[in-house]
Amino acid sequence: MTLSSRWNQLPPIPDYEGFAGSFAGVSGGVLVVAGGANFPDKRPWEGGTKVWYDSVFVLEKPDGVWKLAGKLSRPLGYGVSVTTKAGIVCIGGSSAQGHHADVFVLNWHDGKLATTPLPSLPRPCANMSGALVGNTIYVAGGVATSDARAVLKAFWMLDLANIKTGWHELEPWPGRERMLATAGACDGSFFLFSGAALRAGADGKPVREWLRDAYRYTPGQGWKRIADLPRISVAAPSPAPVVNNKLLVLGGDTGAQVNTPPTEHKGFPRDVLAYDAKSDTWRVAGEVPFSLVTTTAVEWNGRIVVPGGEARPGVRSPEVWTFHPTHPH
Repeated sequence: MTLSSRWNQLPPIPDYEGFAGSFAGVSGGVLVVAGGANFPDKRPWEGGTKVWYDSVFVLEKPDGVWKLAGKLSRPLGYGVSVTTKAGIVCIGGSSAQGHHADVFVLNWHDGKLATTPLPSLPRPCANMSGALVGNTIYVAGGVATSDARAVLKAFWMLDLANIKTGWHELEPWPGRERMLATAGACDGSFFLFSGAALRAGADGKPVREWLRDAYRYTPGQGWKRIADLPRISVAAPSPAPVVNNKLLVLGGDTGAQVNTPPTEHKGFPRDVLAYDAKSDTWRVAGEVPFSLVTTTAVEWNGRIVVPGGEARPGVRSPEVWTFHPTHPH
């Protein structure tokens, strides 16, 4: 498969800095981007403070104008968002007050935004990954507190056809615990790619351990380790878009610049890794024209959309990128 895709930009998110960790999805045919965080005054290395947001923006058509549609119940970001028939399910996340277990649906109908609560996660969680397989949402990994020295090895599911039973904890994948992995759904299975673990460093502060292993979960059959990624990819846009039955990991952080001074950071890798579930193989399928992590990938009107994200450490982007997958004849 050659990913001959035409990338272009949609109108930027109406914030000078842009956001990382926003919830995003589609409801009522419109693109919705909600919450997230940035450093509005100073960069973190200048003593800047991270600020979370409660704004919800909608874009009704690709050549339209973003509108402020409403607000979340609190400033929030770094959770999981999954587009479903019922709306955008927003799961967990963090704020300046800590991490949260709340789950709710954002729904756009007749020009109005509605928020409906769903059963909460078993515990507060942020920086996890999730995807919708059939009628079931799966959420994997994450971190329970902002100062955690370890990440969660938790795997939860919510059956949207039987919401009253709430979240169920399932057997987790056989590898290391992780956060900021890329999730995906293809061929009736849930996929978990790369991510990072944490350990206490010599000074007691958490240090990332960079992972490139990958796993497939098939309901009724359980977990199976699949081919490692060609390189590490942490915090790539998630869930992974599916094009021509291949799961795409768009860039992501390899950790290669982890000790680079932030003012000298060159941005994140731009190569696209394509996974073929049938042959259990990876290949590099071109590049993206952006460097964005801790963001969501959304399918909207046959397009793949990546709305904003982190361009390099401490720096956000309001850019919204999109492509129309080109299907070979």
